[in-house]
Amino acid sequence: MSKIPRSFRLLEELEKGEKGMGPESCSYGLAHSDDITMTYWNGTILGPPHSNHENRIYSVALECGEEYPDKPPKIKFISKINLPCVNQTTGKVEEDRFETVRSWKRSYTMETLLLDLRKEMALPANKKLPQPTEGTNF
Repeated sequence: MSKIPRSFRLLEELEKGEKGMGPESCSYGLAHSDDITMTYWNGTILGPPHSNHENRIYSVALECGEEYPDKPPKIKFISKINLPCVNQTTGKVEEDRFETVRSWKRSYTMETLLLDLRKEMALPANKKLPQPTEGTNF
């Protein structure tokens, strides 16, 4: 079976993200409309209800390298957040501490990453963690 080329895959994701065809709890799109390599993306995650993240919107930056979707994108929180998988100095999601990245599959998408980060926020061990002041950035 042949692999879908990187650019076709990213075009599919861009179309889905732009048309808002994904879940309401996250969104994503190109960081720069003239990025013909479709490398740099912005995303948002709505904090899950019944947690210290409720009513917050978290901004993330994603970088889809040349090996995407075979390799996961790099993901970094712009908005400050307290989660065990996020480096508290840089905002980067640490690959070895986030299962979705650690066990990346070609079938995963940027949407998968964003939704799984939201699930991470809602875990019993994480949902009551004290959070930085809303509106602060890394």
